[in-house]
Order: sequence, then C-alpha cells, then structure tokens
Amino acid sequence: MTTAAATHSRFNTGIYHGKLGMWVFLASEIMFFTGFFGAFIVLRNLNIEVFTASAHQLDKVVATINTAVLISSSLTMALSHVALERGHEAKFRLFMALTLLFAFAFLGIKSYEYATKFSHDIYPWTNTFFASYFTMTGFHALHVIGGMIPMAWMLGKSLLKGYPRTMHHRVETLGLYWHFVDLVWIFLFPTLYLIF
Repeated sequence: MTTAAATHSRFNTGIYHGKLGMWVFLASEIMFFTGFFGAFIVLRNLNIEVFTASAHQLDKVVATINTAVLISSSLTMALSHVALERGHEAKFRLFMALTLLFAFAFLGIKSYEYATKFSHDIYPWTNTFFASYFTMTGFHALHVIGGMIPMAWMLGKSLLKGYPRTMHHRVETLGLYWHFVDLVWIFLFPTLYLIF
C-alpha cells in the first residue's frame, strides 16, 4: 500500500504576510471610519445650524499646528524605514524617536484642545456636533496610541540590543498603519474645522 502526498499549488502574492495582513486590516478600518463620516454628514444635514455654530467654537489655529505635527510624523516614519533598510541603525533610532515625539506632541495638543472645551463646559453630551467631534477625534487618538506602542517597542529593542536590518519589513508595515492614521486626520481636519 502506497500513500502519495497530495500536492496543491498555492497562490503567492509576493507580498510579506504582515504587510498583506496590514492592508486587510486597514481596509476594515476604512469601513469603520467611513461609518463615522457618513453619520456625521447625515447628522450635519439634520442639524446644520447647531453644527455651524458649534464648529466655530473649535480652534482652527491649534488644529492646523496639530495637522503639521502629524504630517511631520509621517515623514519621520518613512525616513526611519529607509534608514533601517539601508543598515543605518543610528538614523533609524533618531527618526523613530522623532516619530514617537511627534505622536506625543499630537496627543498633547489634542489634550489641550479637550481641556479647553471642558473649561468652557463643552462636553460630548453638549450637542450632536460635539458628540461627533469627541467620538471621531477620540477614536483617532486611540489609533495614535495604538501606533505608538509598537514604535516604542522597536525603538527600545534597537537601543537595548539592536534592531536587525532584516526586520525592516516590520517597520514598513507599521509605517503603513501610521500613514493611515495620518490620512484619517487629513480627512477629519477639514470635516470638523474648515467646512463650516
């Protein structure tokens, strides 16, 4: 009696599995945030006066500075990947540390915005606009924190015992996530601060 092993041809995308997984995850995140934006548009059209008056209470200057901070973090994230890919671990550490610093700055500025709103008795339950504002920016802030955790881990590993050049694909995958976080903010910024 003979047994023959069954051979099956498997489809190969040629893409690192983690990167492919990140693209699938980001597709689900796009649907998640699309729901927020869709709900915002419907609620805005139903409460246009409330939304217009409330949007004028947001600080556009602070939000513009925060946008510049987050866009800068996208640049430093890309530079950290390039540095590691080329074997320049010191530059990798520098750019990853700058990315982490920009992320902390973004959250600090967002916390200042929230504190300012709270000091003026503006809360998520104040009206429909602020419920949307706090929900959308709050979930975005959670995504920022979610990106900072692996950043800190990679930077810490590099400082303690080195981060192998062969792991540059992991930094690239994290970069995809981080650029997505930035892209969501680029849509949130005009939606909440500029269109009214």
